[in-house]
Amino acid sequence: MHHAPRPCSVIVGLGSHDLGVADAAARFYLRGLAPIIVFTGSTSPTTRDRMPRGEAVHYRERALELGVPESAVLVEPEARNTGENIRFSRAVLDEAGVDVDSVLLVSKPYEERRAYATARKLWPGVDIVSASSPTTFAEYVASIGDDRLVIDMLVGALQRLLLYPAQGFMIEQPVPDEVAAAYERLVGAGFTSRLVTGQGSGSPSAR
Repeated sequence: MHHAPRPCSVIVGLGSHDLGVADAAARFYLRGLAPIIVFTGSTSPTTRDRMPRGEAVHYRERALELGVPESAVLVEPEARNTGENIRFSRAVLDEAGVDVDSVLLVSKPYEERRAYATARKLWPGVDIVSASSPTTFAEYVASIGDDRLVIDMLVGALQRLLLYPAQGFMIEQPVPDEVAAAYERLVGAGFTSRLVTGQGSGSPSAR
């Protein structure tokens, strides 16, 4: 989304299969952009083998390895979708007595817009800066090591941007015609493993 990272009340790292989210959150903390990090996420079918102790726990461990002090990290280990990431992180911060007026929201590069749209819906009244590790598409695919997974996840993220505003899970975002057309081509080519099934159900299934 080309948001410039800037000082915020808190950094929130959204759980996923990508430890690069923890790397980015740690770098932002070490630059002095926030006094505290919340890592949020349980496990999903994509992360069960990669992160058996839970996404937030693995993220915390990575951040500590990179020099973030234990006292600066809160863990929210229950969230299983982006909406829960936001709602449960809010609850953790409330319980810790942290006043929040701005959030540096860290996600995978292709999830920046979905994370932003969800947070704007579920965390009104705070300023949301959506950020990730700067990278090219080719570099990102190489870092994950699974081309098919990345494209499937991209298709799933775009589908949610199309569906979820009407279901109340996020604010609406503009989707250019060429992006919508690319989505249809990829779905037609079989990149469907991350699609929400039962579109009328309103269930925000997996990350």
